Amino acid sequence: MMLTGMVFLSWGRPTPQEQKACIDKSGVFNYDTKYKGATAKPVACLKEDQGLSKDGFLLNHARVLVGSGLETYEKGKTALKTWRHFGLNWAFVDPKTPIQNGVKFCVCVKEFLPWVTLPLQIVYVNESIRKKKTAASFGFGSGTLQGHLLVSTCLHIIIVNSL
Repeated sequence: MMLTGMVFLSWGRPTPQEQKACIDKSGVFNYDTKYKGATAKPVACLKEDQGLSKDGFLLNHARVLVGSGLETYEKGKTALKTWRHFGLNWAFVDPKTPIQNGVKFCVCVKEFLPWVTLPLQIVYVNESIRKKKTAASFGFGSGTLQGHLLVSTCLHIIIVNSL
C-alpha cells in the first residue's frame, strides 16, 4: 500500500493488514467535532434546522420499500450488520467489522486502476422497537477520518418497517 500525503492507495485489493495500517495512520475525524453524530437526528429535523446545509453539507435522503414484517426487518438488519450494502466487485468493507460505537473501519473502493482505502469510525448505533411492536428501526452513523477523500459528518443507514 502506498501512502500519498494521507491518501491510501494500492494496486491490488487491500488486504486486512493494509486496512489495519490505514486505520492506524488515520488519526481523528477530518471535520469539526461539532458535527460528530449530527445525522443521528431524523432527516426532517436536519432539513428544518438547516445547520448542516448552511455549513456546506449536502443532505442525501432516499427511501426504498423492500418489504414489511419482522422477517424482512431482521434480514435487512443482518444485511447492514454484515456490510452487504458494500458487497460489490468495486467496493467493500470487511464483513466481520462489528457495528459498534467507536469501531474504526475502511471502505475500499476501486478507482480505475488503484484501490483507495478510506478510513471511517462508527459514531453511533441506534435501534428501537415501538411499543406493541408496530415498527422497528436500526441505524448507524460513521464519520470520515484523516486520509478519507471526502469530509462527511456521518453516514446514517436506517431500516424502518411495520411489523
